[in-house]
Amino acid sequence: MRKFAVICMCVFALAGCAEHDPILPGERTPVFNTNNIQILNKTVENLPDAIDTSVTECPYSQDSSNVIWDGERKIFSGFPTNNSVDSTQKPICANGYVYAGLTTGEVVKVGPNSRKVMWIADVFRRSNLTGGAAIVDIVAPLVMHDGALYVGGLGDAFCRLDRITGDKKWCVEIGVAVPFIVTDGVAFVMATDGNLYAIRTSDGAVYWRTAVDAQAAPTYDNKIITVGKQQISAENGRVIND
Repeated sequence: MRKFAVICMCVFALAGCAEHDPILPGERTPVFNTNNIQILNKTVENLPDAIDTSVTECPYSQDSSNVIWDGERKIFSGFPTNNSVDSTQKPICANGYVYAGLTTGEVVKVGPNSRKVMWIADVFRRSNLTGGAAIVDIVAPLVMHDGALYVGGLGDAFCRLDRITGDKKWCVEIGVAVPFIVTDGVAFVMATDGNLYAIRTSDGAVYWRTAVDAQAAPTYDNKIITVGKQQISAENGRVIND
C-alpha cells in the first residue's frame, strides 16, 4: 500500500506540473487571446526608404544549454533540452539588462551584475507541449524597437513583449526560424508556414501576408522586401518578381 501511495503522489505531482507547464518557475500569462490571425488586407502607409537593422553591442554570450555567460562567469543557468535545433544564440543588451531567447521557448531578462532574473515569458503555443517532444526553440534574434521587445520562436508564436515587465502586448500564431525586421508601425516576418507577414506593431493585426518560395531572412530597401530571389512590395505584399 505504501508503494502504491507513493506512485499516486508522483502521478498527482506530474499532473500539477502539467497545469503550469513553464520550464522555468514564475507566473505566466496565456500567449494567445484568440486562435485567429486577423488579416486586414490593407496597404502599409508611410514606410521609410531604409530601415536601420543595427543592434547595440552586447558582450555576453549564450550556449546551447541555455546558459548565459559574462566571459567565464555564469549570469544565468536555464534548463537544457533534448529536443532542439542547431543554431547560434546571441543575447541582446538594453538599458543595463540582458535579454535572451532559450531552446525551452522562453525569453528571460537578467540583471548581469546581480544575476537576478527580472522576468520570464513563454513564447509558444501551449498545445505544442503535448506529447513531450515539441521543438519550441527561439532561434531568430530578438529585436528591441521603440521600447518594446519582439520575439518569434518555433513554438508557433511571434510576440511583442513589454521590456520592463515581460507582459505580452500581443502574439500572432506563426512560427519564426529566421531573422525578422521591425520598423515604426510594422514588423516584416518570414514565418515557417511559407508566408511573409506584415504585422502592425500596435496590436498584432496583419496588414497582409504573401506566400514566398524561400525560408530566408527578409531584407528591406526602398519599400521592397527581398526574400531569397523574390522581391515583394512592402506596402501591399504583391510579388514584384520571382
